[in-house]
Amino acid sequence: MAQVLVSRRVVTPAGIRAAAVIVDGGKIKAVLDPSQVPADASVIDYGDYVLLPGLVDAHTHINEPGRTEWEGFETATRAAAAGGFTTLVDMPLNCLPATTTVAALEAKRAAAKGKCTVDWAAWGGVSDHNDAYLKPLAAAGVRGFKCFLAEPGIDGFSRVDEAELRAAAPHIARAGLPLLTHSELPGSLNAALEKLAGADWRSYASWLASRPDEAELEAIRLMLRLSEEYGFRLHIVHLATSQAVPELRRARERGVAVTVETCPHYLHFAAEEIPDGSTLHKCAPPIRTAANREGLWEALREGVIDLIATDHSPCPPAMKRLEEGNFQTAWGGIASLSVALPVVWSGMRRRGFSLEDLTRWMSARPAALAGVDHRKGAIAEGRDADFVLFDPDAEIEVAAETLYTRYPISPYVGEKLFGKVVATWVRGKQVFREGMFSASCIGEEVR
Repeated sequence: MAQVLVSRRVVTPAGIRAAAVIVDGGKIKAVLDPSQVPADASVIDYGDYVLLPGLVDAHTHINEPGRTEWEGFETATRAAAAGGFTTLVDMPLNCLPATTTVAALEAKRAAAKGKCTVDWAAWGGVSDHNDAYLKPLAAAGVRGFKCFLAEPGIDGFSRVDEAELRAAAPHIARAGLPLLTHSELPGSLNAALEKLAGADWRSYASWLASRPDEAELEAIRLMLRLSEEYGFRLHIVHLATSQAVPELRRARERGVAVTVETCPHYLHFAAEEIPDGSTLHKCAPPIRTAANREGLWEALREGVIDLIATDHSPCPPAMKRLEEGNFQTAWGGIASLSVALPVVWSGMRRRGFSLEDLTRWMSARPAALAGVDHRKGAIAEGRDADFVLFDPDAEIEVAAETLYTRYPISPYVGEKLFGKVVATWVRGKQVFREGMFSASCIGEEVR
């Protein structure tokens, strides 16, 4: 029997409206006016709660296989469900082996089997001169490719230089898949480090100075040139500097196929507010100033930044060097899958954005980037029945026990936010409700 979900606020591609969403066989069969629902239908009316399309995170580090003790499919996908994410796109590094060959992709598929609360897909990697593997990876089902222009700081994945990018670019262009780029160049980073000899690495100001805006700007300029020359789709991951916005705008105006993401932590925190020694806030590129943060929000408003992705990158607590508070030696990464939605929504409320903006940035556009928008990213006929029941007016305080990640550490703990995920559905099955998870793991790879 078809299932019918009714709400006075359903966020659809045509706007927010009262609607009845008809679900059958894991798919959305129709989106109707509530008055059109047959009298004998099995209806659940959620009143004023908002029904959002399931969120899609285009930038997650699941870390399995190989570093499952950091996170893994089981804990990452549970945290995702609690945060309203119904699809994760896994980055090719932090796992061992890195997803740079078809054999590594198959190892990831085997590791994921039977463990996932939500659906997932995989990015492939460009690393260590693997250009011969790019076409087979595309044929095997990766959604695109990721590269680092600076050292990623982890065994098993290497940065690429311009020569290696030029070798890979024709393969990526022919595949028609995006190249996702961590955009910092080592020349600027090394020059900044030389100036910091003898610095106090408990100071957040030292960490910020070690990753200057110029490192991002130079890398973005290089990638825009290569995208123009070779005709591949370029995606800039985790943009942290608003100084790049004018150049990205001009590139779009001249027809460069570039998309851009930023992350919740760049939109929420500010360098001036980060205490010395608080390595929970360490990420790369770094969280910059409050003025820079507002520049990123304006770039979202303008459309130069297309989407928001978590860059969920957890690790064991010891790697965060919490006792010594050393920003130079601590692992750089922020865990945020379960809290990204209220973090972003809280900032949106203060700046006058809408729930339609939210679904565009965190559902529709990430789904399009990963090429899964035939199934994900909208409440529309024929799409997967992936939903989030959301209370946008609820006030919450982030607690460690509600992170649901392997290690409940995050700079968001203690933050007071707006927005509560009440329930999450994946392909018509409720997988999360009020702190409880479904007993079965129904998540699968989106092929």
